[in-house]
Amino acid sequence: MDPEIQKQLEEIHALARDNHRMLRAIRRHQIFSAFSKFIIWGIIILSTLYSYQFYLKPLADKFSATNNPSAPTGFLGATSAEIQKLLNLR
Repeated sequence: MDPEIQKQLEEIHALARDNHRMLRAIRRHQIFSAFSKFIIWGIIILSTLYSYQFYLKPLADKFSATNNPSAPTGFLGATSAEIQKLLNLR
C-alpha cells in the first residue's frame, strides 16, 4: 500500500475515533441532564405537596369558619342568625 494512502487512512481513523469519543460524551451529558431535571422537578413537586399537607392545610382548617363542610353558611361564612342580627342593628 502506498505510504501516502496509509497516512491518510490513519488520519481518517484517528478523526473517526475522536468523533466517536465526542459523540459519546455528548450523549452521556444529555442522559445525565435529563435524569437531573427529573430528580429536581420531583423534589420541587414533592416538597410542595409536603408543605401543603403539613403546614398550609392545618392552618386553613384552623382558620376556617367551620370544620363541617356540609353545614350551610351564608355570606362570608356567617350563619343566617348572624346575618339577621347584623340587619337588625340598623
